[in-house]
Amino acid sequence: MPVLHSLTSLRRVGVPLLAAAALYATPAHPAAADEPGWTAEPAAGTAAAGTAAAGAAAAGPGGARPYAARPYYYLSGTAGTVLEDRLALTNTTDTERTVTLRGADAYNTTEGAFAVRPAQPAAGGRSTGHWTGAGAWISFGAAATVKIPPRTRAVVPFTVTVPPASPPGDHPAAVVATEGGHEVGVRVHLRVGGPTLAALTVEDVSVRGKGAASVIAYTLVNRGNVALAPELSIRAEGRFGEVPGRGARALPVELLPGQRVELTEPWPGAPVLDRVRLTLTVTAPGGARATAATSAWFLPWRLALWLGGALLALGATTLTALYLVRSRRTRLDPLAGGTPVPEPEHELTGAAR
Repeated sequence: MPVLHSLTSLRRVGVPLLAAAALYATPAHPAAADEPGWTAEPAAGTAAAGTAAAGAAAAGPGGARPYAARPYYYLSGTAGTVLEDRLALTNTTDTERTVTLRGADAYNTTEGAFAVRPAQPAAGGRSTGHWTGAGAWISFGAAATVKIPPRTRAVVPFTVTVPPASPPGDHPAAVVATEGGHEVGVRVHLRVGGPTLAALTVEDVSVRGKGAASVIAYTLVNRGNVALAPELSIRAEGRFGEVPGRGARALPVELLPGQRVELTEPWPGAPVLDRVRLTLTVTAPGGARATAATSAWFLPWRLALWLGGALLALGATTLTALYLVRSRRTRLDPLAGGTPVPEPEHELTGAAR
C-alpha cells in the first residue's frame, strides 16, 4: 500500500482515514481491532478531461470488493491537458474529522528513498505546496478542506493541470492528506507526452573498509527525463587475476529525473592482499547505461605493520652503517679533519741508498 511515511522521509501518521473506491459517501465498515484505523489509496475508476486518459486497476475477483483501490495514481497527457482523478477517504471513528488536502513535489533523498516536499506558507499565511514541480499542478479546488462525518466514506475529486510549456517525461508528485498535524499521501506517476530519454551516470566510486567488511560507494545521477529502475554489476580485476565481483542485480531505488543518490554495495569477496581495479556498470530499461572505474589497494593491517616495522629497522641499520663508515674515514683521512698519519723518519748518514 503506497502510504507515504513523511513529507521529508515519508513518516506514517495517525489520521483515522481509509481510502476506498466508493464514488459517493456511504457508511463505512469499522476496522478490526488489530488493523490500523486509516490508510490512503486512490479511488477505483478514473475520469479524464481534454485529451488525457488515465488507467485504473480492476476490482477484486467476481466483484467481491468493488471498492478495491489502485496502488498509485498513473496519469498521462500532453502539455496543456487537464487530468481528473479522485481520492477516497474514510473516517472509521465516532468523531467528525477535518482533513486538508494538497499536492506535493516528489524527490529522492540522498540515500535514494522516495519523499515529498513539505507545505510552504504563502504570503497570507496559508499553507501551499512546493511551486517548482508537478505538485503545484494538483488542485482540490473548494474541496481542499473536507469534513468527514463519523463512520463515513467520502470521495474527493482533484485535477492535474499540465502547463502548456511543460517538458516531456516523468513528473513525480503526490497527493497529501493532513489532519491534526499528521500527514499521509499517495504517489502520483505523471507523464507528459513527448520524446523521452533514459540516461544516467555513475560517479564518485570508492572502496571503504577491508576484507569481508568492504563496501563500494558510488553516486547515481539521472540525466534523462524518465524515472529509472537501475541494475548494477561489478567487475574486479587484481594483479593476480580476476577477483569475485557482483553479478547484475536490481537496485532497491527508483531514480527520479534530475535526481542524485549516494549508494553503497557490500563486497564480501574483496581480496586480502592485492591491488584491484573495479568497474561498475549500471543499466536501466530504455537503453540507459553507464560505467565508472576506480582502483584500490588491499593490504592486511597486521602485514602492513610488520612491513612498516621491517622497513624502519632496515632504514635504521643502513643509517647506522653509513655513520660508522663515515666516522672511520674521518679518523684516517687528513683532508677530512682527522689526525694526520706521521711519515716514517730516515737517518741522514750520507750513504747511498
